[in-house]
Amino acid sequence: MTKIVVAVKYVPDATADRTFNSDNTVDRENVDGLLSELDEYAVEQALQVVEAGEGEVTVVTVGPEDAADAVRKALQMGADAGVHVVDDAIHGSDAFATSLVLAEAIKKIEYDLVFFGMGSTDGGLGVVPTLVAERLGLPAVTFGSELTVDGDTVKIVRDGDVATQEIEATGPLVVSVTDQTDEARYPSFKGIMAAKKKPVETWSLSDLGLDAGDVGLDAAWTKVESFEPRPPRTAGEIVTDEGDGGTKLAEFLASKKFV
Repeated sequence: MTKIVVAVKYVPDATADRTFNSDNTVDRENVDGLLSELDEYAVEQALQVVEAGEGEVTVVTVGPEDAADAVRKALQMGADAGVHVVDDAIHGSDAFATSLVLAEAIKKIEYDLVFFGMGSTDGGLGVVPTLVAERLGLPAVTFGSELTVDGDTVKIVRDGDVATQEIEATGPLVVSVTDQTDEARYPSFKGIMAAKKKPVETWSLSDLGLDAGDVGLDAAWTKVESFEPRPPRTAGEIVTDEGDGGTKLAEFLASKKFV
């Protein structure tokens, strides 16, 4: 039986009007949130692995109370159980602190493989999978556009700018997949109803043996110094073609240094 842990993140909706709090952290309370689209690919790959054989999928997230929605969505897709790490002290944590919390949570879960998406839509760093792998003392195969699991052997295809690599490793290990893998399934009505009965544990920092000083904004290695709202869009310029439309277009492109 293959046991897979999938780390997922609750992120602000990319189509919403996102902003920052007064402490320069992302405002997650006054905007709709959802399971990160990039993490849905990781959930989908984990489900395919267990459906091809035998196993179970546990999703784990770190975030505020509303982050339970990310766990719920993964359970509706077909995951078997969930873990939600929530603690006020986690607010403002950077990638390093997040990886610490995730690693300590994953240590408490039985697993053979740990899956991640390629990054988060609100941060986009893409380094957390490797940081977690280091903390767990595991190898990491990352940015897989294709994934094959055969027993304890994992193979990925990684597409680079100038070459495509085929990488093979033996579990236990950490895997991250890109949005080039199979599209994530939509939760069915049956899956939505079944998710209500699936177990979800809620853990605090003390449950993980962590101190509040290990995480949060004060412990962050990186911080946002300032931010400015994006300027509103201005009306475009309409050029009436009176036989010189081509010239006017060329002049416009030249003024913007496009040509």
